[in-house]
Amino acid sequence: MDFEQIDPVNTPAMRACHALTDAGRPVDHPHLPALSFEGFKTWWFHGDDRQESWLARDDSGEPVGCYQLVLPERENRAMAFGGLFVAPPRRRAGAGTALLAHCVAQARQAGRVGLASTGAVRTKVRDGSAGAAFAAARGAATGLAEVIRIQEITPVLLKRLAALRAEAETHAAGYEFVSWTGSTPDIHLEQVALVNSAMSDAPREGGVEPEIVDAERIRAAEQSALANGVHLYSVAARQPATGVFVALTQLSMYAGTEDWASQGDTVVRPEDRGHRLGILVKFAMLDLLTRHEPGIRYILTGNAESNTHMAAINERLGYQVADTYRSWELDLTT
Repeated sequence: MDFEQIDPVNTPAMRACHALTDAGRPVDHPHLPALSFEGFKTWWFHGDDRQESWLARDDSGEPVGCYQLVLPERENRAMAFGGLFVAPPRRRAGAGTALLAHCVAQARQAGRVGLASTGAVRTKVRDGSAGAAFAAARGAATGLAEVIRIQEITPVLLKRLAALRAEAETHAAGYEFVSWTGSTPDIHLEQVALVNSAMSDAPREGGVEPEIVDAERIRAAEQSALANGVHLYSVAARQPATGVFVALTQLSMYAGTEDWASQGDTVVRPEDRGHRLGILVKFAMLDLLTRHEPGIRYILTGNAESNTHMAAINERLGYQVADTYRSWELDLTT
């Protein structure tokens, strides 16, 4: 098997990798929307961490698999993260084993002591899937479970939520809400970074450090997404007297999937919890989204299984459980 390192501008190799992941989606991720090529590039190459991607071909030159390897350089510098993908017709014939061996070698060469599938849901492993069986057979340890939920936006749902919103608003006196589309305005950038720091108490894998979100990292991620046609939406709650952001929810829509949106983080500062701000910023997001995206039909979200508070909010908003995903980790020191 021959391995070719993929460059973001290497369109033939990128398209081969996209085709591989798309072919496996009906069995690997049956409840996730298909990604257009532009959406795939946005998801595959994102963030400011060092990243490697490799495409594997058989002796005839036919693509059989690919993998993504993220090598953090700010937090979690002893870890590598990523995901492996094998064309469905080539499974159970050694391609996955060869891909994993190559990926492990690259991670070890970079000085990493662990390789995990944490990160975006498409690089996690769905419970009961062939990927889960493969990870277990290779001696990987299971990690944090993430429950995927989908909200179907219908007139009936929006009508039902109006009463729920009115009740929640009685608990949020003294706060106001601001929203924007696209990149974060300069005037809000530092506040967005500060409120994101409240995510440090969110459930995560044992030993995995929280990502430090600063203005530079936010701006770089937004510029990369917008360059690939992603639509970005943000809603924040703030204290009118100080302008301090106390809650934030953000959402994105990939090019080519105009009826689906993907929920990003929803966060409320610990000292401002108990005022229904988490659910209220999501209500405001629904208003913003349906105004700007009349074709929107579904919102996809994921929460750690242990995050029962946010799960309860999403269930009140009409989200339905679709699947459970989890990370798997290999110890590279043995």
